[in-house]
Amino acid sequence: MEPTLQAIFDSIIEGDASSIAAQVTMALEANLPPAQILTEAMIAAMAEIGRGFEEGEYFVPEMLIAARAMKTGLAVLKPRLVEADVPALGKVVAGTIQGDLHDIGKNLVCMMLEGAGFEVVDLGTDVSPERFVEAAQGDGVNLVAMSALLTTTMGNMKATLAALDAAGLRGKVKVMVGGAPVTERFAQQIGADGYAPDASRAVAVARALVEALGA
Repeated sequence: MEPTLQAIFDSIIEGDASSIAAQVTMALEANLPPAQILTEAMIAAMAEIGRGFEEGEYFVPEMLIAARAMKTGLAVLKPRLVEADVPALGKVVAGTIQGDLHDIGKNLVCMMLEGAGFEVVDLGTDVSPERFVEAAQGDGVNLVAMSALLTTTMGNMKATLAALDAAGLRGKVKVMVGGAPVTERFAQQIGADGYAPDASRAVAVARALVEALGA
């Protein structure tokens, strides 16, 4: 790998947010294409973190600091990606369901999705079905991601799916759910399109759902 890209890759793996902005700037000043910086350094690093998480080499704290480093670098790179008209993999609306204020898992999923090349609209916590619908009506949105950490709020996922259906959006956007009490069986019961047990696998599920939508 080109040394400048290797430095960005290593900084994300190590969670070194303090140096990555300068490294991305150096890569751009060296006239490396923004798309190459994104795919060969940043997305590759987050993919490696995801692989390590699934194999038990990394844990949630390591994923969080790596994702934060990635986000710092992405803030520098994003304007150049826009200038170069580099398309995102998809546009995701994400939020923790109404009645639930937990955000660590949701934040990690958002950062992992951004690291994989998705555009993410983070609605935060305690998001009502109406807010999900409003956001899903935005330009280019093709995936809604809902999180819940409380069994008492899981029912609001079904209410949100019903609201998306009533708004005529279910044929236009896919819906992915996750969170500690959520299971694949529950996701199927409420009619969600996908279920991700953790942030790492959320990326693979999101890719598959967006690809299926475009098929």
